[in-house]
Amino acid sequence: MSAFFIAMAYLESAVVVYARALYYPNGFAFPLVTMERSLVMTELWREVATLLMLLAPAALVTRSALQRFAWFCYGFGLWDIFYYVWLKVLLGWPENLATWDLLFLVPLPWVGPVWAPCLISLGLISLGLVTLARSTHRPHWRISRSEWLLLIAGAIVLLTSLMLDPYQQGVTMRSLFDTGDAEVLHSYVPAHFPWLLFLAGCAIGTAGLLRIAVRKA
Repeated sequence: MSAFFIAMAYLESAVVVYARALYYPNGFAFPLVTMERSLVMTELWREVATLLMLLAPAALVTRSALQRFAWFCYGFGLWDIFYYVWLKVLLGWPENLATWDLLFLVPLPWVGPVWAPCLISLGLISLGLVTLARSTHRPHWRISRSEWLLLIAGAIVLLTSLMLDPYQQGVTMRSLFDTGDAEVLHSYVPAHFPWLLFLAGCAIGTAGLLRIAVRKA
């Protein structure tokens, strides 16, 4: 299973290599360039397809919704980390963990230093492994309501931290298209990463993970 997620990460990074050769021949950096509408839509649907592909292996190995969720968390985290590993191998990028990257597009562009998604991915891998371990040894074990609330709240805060800077500077998904909003995109350079908000999201999510890991019942 791990080999599948690592191979998916290579496929994802290969697509980025081609895209950057077309739009960033001198190397990726902000501000972003506009792309043809058809290519932006292709990219959006590629992201959706990637999420479905990350869900698919779990659906084949278990009928448990909880274990499917756990495998998705584990797979997403492993895929995302190796995405950057492969980009480093293929392009020598990112220069370091503090390098800014465009992470996702829906519902707003997500941006942040590379260490941010990598830290989230480590948390997802841990959550997946802990949940798989607990649910495998105790078939009727479930994540409690309070634990779900902590995990969901942490995720919302983390996502907010990744979308906050683009939102404050008026960058939307529409800006990616070659329209009248493109000037906003052409002038956008990430100015500030709300690391306190990000760390708050990490703390909330980690609290949920620790409760899952230490709860005996």
